[in-house]
Amino acid sequence: MGLGLPLLGIFGEARFVEAFSVDRTTRAWLDVEVALARAQAEAGVIPESAAETIHAELASVQIDHGQLQEGTRLVGYPILPLLQQLGRTHPDVAAWLHFGATTQDIMDTALVLQLRDACRDIAHAGAELGDTLAALAEAHRATPMAGRTHGQQAVPISFGMKVAGWLEEIARSLVRLGEARAAVEVVQLYGAAGTSAAYGPLSTATRRRTAEILGLDCDDVPWHSVRDRLAQVAASLGVLAAATSRIALEVIDLARSEIAEVREGGGRLAGASSTMPQKANPVLSETIVGLSGMACALAAVPLRAMTGRHERSAGEWQMEWDSLPLLVAYTGSSLARCGDLVAGLRVDRARMAANLEIDGGLIMAEALMIRLAPLLGRQEAQDVVYDLSAAARDSGVPLAEAVRSFLADRGLEDQVNLEPASYLGEAEAIVDAVVERWRSVRRPQP
Repeated sequence: MGLGLPLLGIFGEARFVEAFSVDRTTRAWLDVEVALARAQAEAGVIPESAAETIHAELASVQIDHGQLQEGTRLVGYPILPLLQQLGRTHPDVAAWLHFGATTQDIMDTALVLQLRDACRDIAHAGAELGDTLAALAEAHRATPMAGRTHGQQAVPISFGMKVAGWLEEIARSLVRLGEARAAVEVVQLYGAAGTSAAYGPLSTATRRRTAEILGLDCDDVPWHSVRDRLAQVAASLGVLAAATSRIALEVIDLARSEIAEVREGGGRLAGASSTMPQKANPVLSETIVGLSGMACALAAVPLRAMTGRHERSAGEWQMEWDSLPLLVAYTGSSLARCGDLVAGLRVDRARMAANLEIDGGLIMAEALMIRLAPLLGRQEAQDVVYDLSAAARDSGVPLAEAVRSFLADRGLEDQVNLEPASYLGEAEAIVDAVVERWRSVRRPQP
């Protein structure tokens, strides 16, 4: 009986969950073997007819995965059992298949191919999310809301500015992932201990041609135990996942009954409770937090796998076998679900406006202090507004009423604007800058 994963199994995005399926992984191994044979044939290392046979017979080969698993459990690695199975079912390929290669050569190169494709798909999902965030930020570039620090109202901001912050973090995360993905796209064909001795005198030419066939780079330096590039990809995926979680957590906070400035979209029974009929829980946001949390935990595993010693690790390599595919699945799924969340997000402008007044307008205390500072000095203005704010809170009157006589005595009652929309600073310019940067520089291209 297989292990059930309710979170990933129900809320996961199929294209990422299946990126490292058994069939795709086996196919990637075979693709590397075929490319190696073709390169060796072009170099005259193996007969041309052998490469043609390998290509033809492996193109549609059916692998007995049950048999492969049994052999892997015994050997410890899957490539030898795969070769043995192919030798029995396709004896014509056995003589020259896998010539000079070692198991990790094939598996690492296949892993790079799968990571390349998966990270491209993640970038596409990220581009879709980024476009949705950009449109939302523009739509609310001047929508006033309470900015919050330490969980308390601070000064007014615009909702578009908040969304622009989400977009900027997603955008930078996608840039990091693109750079990490480009760095890891390196072929691994160096033989048993990295010397390439078994590949023969044409090893360098064979390796470079194999890389070319597969669309990978080649630096002629073995990396069997040098795993920093994979760890960098993992870290970039973890950072991207964490960025989606921050969005989801802010939505959860802003959707609280006491705040109610946004709410998730969804039809009847979305977020329903089994006992409280009124509930509309932010379940999509909660799902993103769960998916992201798993991704962040998994992102640390390849760091541990970096500690493999000598020319081949002793157990550290195996940590990547599960952690990297699951990391792709959780990160890609959190990104896809975040796209769903933002696309369906419902924004309550009226509630945002009402919340700006919920504390009697005290959110404009800094604005008042800044206006008084040239007249009183900054420190005295700070003290005066602090005392006026405390008096307003104690008496339960709005800040504007509490400061009326103070301002009137100084002839300032018509010069101090305590409307939140008048104190948004650079909020709109921030939205414009982030959206322009996204569309012109940071958006991943197909």
